[in-house]
Amino acid sequence: MGERVSGVPTFEAWTAARVPALLRFAVLVTGSRAEAEDAVQAALERAYVRWDRVARTEDPDAYVRRMIANAHVSLWRRGRRREVPVAEVRGSEADPTGAASDPMEASDRADVVRRSLAGLSRAQRAAVVLRFYEERDDAEIAALLGCAEATVRSHVHRALVAMRKELGDD
Repeated sequence: MGERVSGVPTFEAWTAARVPALLRFAVLVTGSRAEAEDAVQAALERAYVRWDRVARTEDPDAYVRRMIANAHVSLWRRGRRREVPVAEVRGSEADPTGAASDPMEASDRADVVRRSLAGLSRAQRAAVVLRFYEERDDAEIAALLGCAEATVRSHVHRALVAMRKELGDD
């Protein structure tokens, strides 16, 4: 990774190494590749302007991931909703479960989890990803989402109930 004289990585070097992981995180938080790309771009634009300060934090990755989560939270707080076109509508009369027709895809547990995450509300999805992917506690999640810790626990509980039902893990 390229470094300045001070030992701080350059923004370009850092982003070249971290963008794929940040994008994976953003897809989990947003549930949409397009929204994830928008959130990562917005976060990187803000990080670039403040790079000297961001690079000197204890964990620049966590700092930028928080920026991504905040960008996503801002989007759903404003009530802005986008329709996302899909190539195929799942859950038709012929296949009410919406199960994938390809046996390999059906066996891919990660894909099933991503799809069940996409079915959650934005707040529930953000709370679950921050809890289990980012390993944050209730207080940190509440601060990020701008809500009470009890609300975080409620979001996580309801999300897990819905996901277990969707995954058949009753």
